[in-house]
Amino acid sequence: MKKIVLCVPNISEGRDWGKINQIASAAEIPGCKLLDVAPDVDHNRTVITFAGGPRVVQFAALKLIIKAAELIDMSKHKGEHPRMGAVDVCPFVPFRGVSMEDCVKLAR
Repeated sequence: MKKIVLCVPNISEGRDWGKINQIASAAEIPGCKLLDVAPDVDHNRTVITFAGGPRVVQFAALKLIIKAAELIDMSKHKGEHPRMGAVDVCPFVPFRGVSMEDCVKLAR
């Protein structure tokens, strides 16, 4: 059985489609499938979902985080939702053949 992990980072950009697309595209690497990009204009945040093998998804998440940090200026950010940074959360979710413990290890 092929191991699959989901990753669902929340980025602090929900209005600028150019930035959103660049950030989401950073996760599009071989073996990783971009599943959804869901911006929220009022909260100025976007939830991005992608999936693949554990190590591939881990690398894709790192690429996405680096791109978000490069493009999102938090000193100018405004939105209804409290924020911690360019990427507030980046959960790894077990989907198939992977345990929660495996996902915790990926996150660390």
